[in-house]
This record gives sequence, structure tokens and C-alpha cells, in this order.
Amino acid sequence: MLDDSALAALFTAARTHSYWRDEPVDPDLVRRAIGLAGLAPTAANTQPARYVLVSTPEGKARLKPHLAPGNVEKTMAAPVTVILGIDYAFYEALPRMFPQTDAKSWYVGNDALIAETAFRNAGLQGGYFILAARALGLDCGPMSGFDADGVTGEFFAGTQIRANFLCNLGHGDAARLHPRNPRFAPEEISRVV
Repeated sequence: MLDDSALAALFTAARTHSYWRDEPVDPDLVRRAIGLAGLAPTAANTQPARYVLVSTPEGKARLKPHLAPGNVEKTMAAPVTVILGIDYAFYEALPRMFPQTDAKSWYVGNDALIAETAFRNAGLQGGYFILAARALGLDCGPMSGFDADGVTGEFFAGTQIRANFLCNLGHGDAARLHPRNPRFAPEEISRVV
């Protein structure tokens, strides 16, 4: 069981950041978080999440026109913005990733199963990615609020990968956090049957 300090880093003290200290983020640290996120449980080890690390002025300039107005400043200020994508051709790698059986045949030609599997499992990996980044000492600012088609066209053209969500990474300015908004109590949103 994790101790309270670990739970704080991952959950109770962790916050979504919009303001960043001027400190660089090593791309290898982000890749380490990606590696940890790859350990997330996914159906038949599909691992459909894909990542683009946007940290250069050129990359930020390409991303900027696709951001909602309220997300421009914080994204341009973040040391790294990770575009988390969903690879809808994930099944092509299944002979290597799930060699126990011919899992690729489950998906070929079944567009509904491909879409459902890709979306659900990339989401699982995305959640793990946030936890991994936090565990490695980074603050996160995951967000919607962007033109997914525009980002897909700009960063994933010619592939079966589609943008899912963005996550700003860095060292957040805790002094600029607002009070945490309310959360549901577990008994309000769960039941035992």
C-alpha cells in the first residue's frame, strides 16, 4: 500500500495546473512516463495510445491555431504539451504485442470493435500517463478545448491516429491555483448490488 505522501503526489495534493514556472522538462522524463503508461491494462495488450511531445517554438506555433482561446496562454507557457492520440490501426501490432493467439483477426473489418477498443483503451493509457507524470514529479494540465480534427491533421496526417486530448506538463505555479472544486462523495456515485 502506498503511504500518504505517495497518495498526495498522485491524488490528494495533485492539481490541474494552468500556470507554469520557467523550468525545463527533460524529454526523457516524459518518455519515462510514457513507458510507465504503457504498462496500463489494455484489452489484448492493444496499447492504442500514441504521443507527440510539443516543446519547440515551431511545434507550439503549429499547435496554437487549433487551441480554444482559453487554452492558448497556458499551453504556450507550458514547457511541454503532450498530444495524446488514439491509433485506430492498433491491431496491426497485435501479432507482436499479443502473440498468444491471432487477436488481429478479431479486429480486421470490424470497425465498431476497433473504434470501441481504441477509444476505451487509449483513455486508460491516458489516465495512467497522468499518474505516471505526477509520480515522476511533473505537474499536469490535461484538457479538451481544442480542434481535434485540426490537431489530427497537423500532427497525425496520413495515419490512422486521431487526437484524443492534450496534457500540458511542467512544474506548476502552486501559488496561482484556485481552491479545489467539490468532488462527489463515493456514496453519492456508487452502489453495491
